[in-house]
Amino acid sequence: MVLKDRVAIVTGASSGIGRGIAVEFAREGAKVVVADVQEAPKQGKYHEQDVTTPTVEEIEKLGAEGLFIQTDMSDDSQVERLIQAAVAHFGELDILVNNAGIHIPGTSQDITIADWDKVVGVNLRGIFVATKLAIPHLTKSQYGRIIQIASVHAFGGGGGPAYASAKAALVNMVRDTALEVGGYGVTSNAICPGYIETAIQDYLTPDQIQEASERTPIPRFGLPRDIGRASVFLASDDAEWITGASLLVDGGYVAGL
Repeated sequence: MVLKDRVAIVTGASSGIGRGIAVEFAREGAKVVVADVQEAPKQGKYHEQDVTTPTVEEIEKLGAEGLFIQTDMSDDSQVERLIQAAVAHFGELDILVNNAGIHIPGTSQDITIADWDKVVGVNLRGIFVATKLAIPHLTKSQYGRIIQIASVHAFGGGGGPAYASAKAALVNMVRDTALEVGGYGVTSNAICPGYIETAIQDYLTPDQIQEASERTPIPRFGLPRDIGRASVFLASDDAEWITGASLLVDGGYVAGL
């Protein structure tokens, strides 16, 4: 158990990638705070149709300790409450995983300015706020880790003007944060997933899903567990000298761009 007794916050952890990360952290012995706007997992029309149990229940099945804290990442006061409640409950904070994100499809002419603000508010601003508030606690930890979940869309267009821009900015935020916290032994890295089988893919058409499959060299889509295992590595002692990096976990999707 490479994360035994370490305390982790995973945002957007009721479903999808965040759930996969939280479960794999628990498998490795971590105590996990599950932060999300709702405790019930989302069910998709293409993927995760049968996911019904809360993430904390899955964590406890593995013999680990979990705590759900309802959190809207676009609300500064709720993010502050999340950090404070996690530290109050477990006494410390070792790992922050900012996974919560939203996507509103459309071109610059389709989405409204309010849509832009909403996407960037969760996918970039909320992540900055959580990181800012967590750093004073992470710098006290012997195992301080910051992991930001970005996207392959950080490296090219096609994800929409708000989503792609926020994810690209997040990759550079990781580098800047690495410079800020490195002296404390805290690492700051990003994971950039490709197509992962989660309910967030509901906005796609079957033709778009087929196109994504054809552009992915490894002949399967990613699973939340794939991102979970990459997160375990970056949170572990094996990655203590890796910082400011962005790890593609995409089945080779970006290799063909």
